[in-house]
Amino acid sequence: MALDQTTAVAWAVVCLVATIVLYDGYRLLRTKEEISSLGALSSGGYAWESDSSREIMRNGTSLITLGIMMALPWPFVESSGTPVISVLLYDILLGIHCLWLMMTKRYAISRTHLFADGFQYPWESLRWDEWNGGNRIVLQRKGWWIFAPLPIGGSLVDLEQVAARIEALQSDEWHLFVKESEE
Repeated sequence: MALDQTTAVAWAVVCLVATIVLYDGYRLLRTKEEISSLGALSSGGYAWESDSSREIMRNGTSLITLGIMMALPWPFVESSGTPVISVLLYDILLGIHCLWLMMTKRYAISRTHLFADGFQYPWESLRWDEWNGGNRIVLQRKGWWIFAPLPIGGSLVDLEQVAARIEALQSDEWHLFVKESEE
C-alpha cells in the first residue's frame, strides 16, 4: 500500500523528531555518569548541577517555541489531509522534549570544552561576550549568528565560578584555577 505524499511527509517528520528527542534524552540521562563529581576540579575546571526552576528560566524561549510548534499544525490537519495520529505523536514527542528541557541538568567547564545538555562543545566553536549577572550565561555558537544561542543555567554562585573560568580562558589565566598536586 503506497502512502500519499502528505502522509509520507508527516510520518517522515514524526520519525525525525522521534530520533532527535530519543537521542537528546539518552544524552541527558547519561550526564550523571559523565559528570560524576560536582564543584571545583583539580584541572581547574568546574562542574555543577541546576534545578528544574532554573532550567525553565534558562530554556523559556525554547519552551514557548515548542508550544507554538505543537499548536501550529492543528489548523491545517483537515485541509492538508495530514493523518491526525501523526500530529498527535508529533505533539507527544515535542512534549517529551519539553520535559527534557525542564529536567535537572549537570554541566561542566574544562580548559578545552563546555559540557552542557549531554554534549561537549569545544571552546573554539563558542563565542563569549561576558556576563553581567543574572540567571543564565548565554554563549553563541560561532558561525550561527543569533540562531544558535547556548544558554547555561545554575545558581548565582555556580554561574560566578563559570564566568570567572571563561574569563580566565579568554585572558590565558586558566592556571589560576588549577590545583597543585599533593605528591
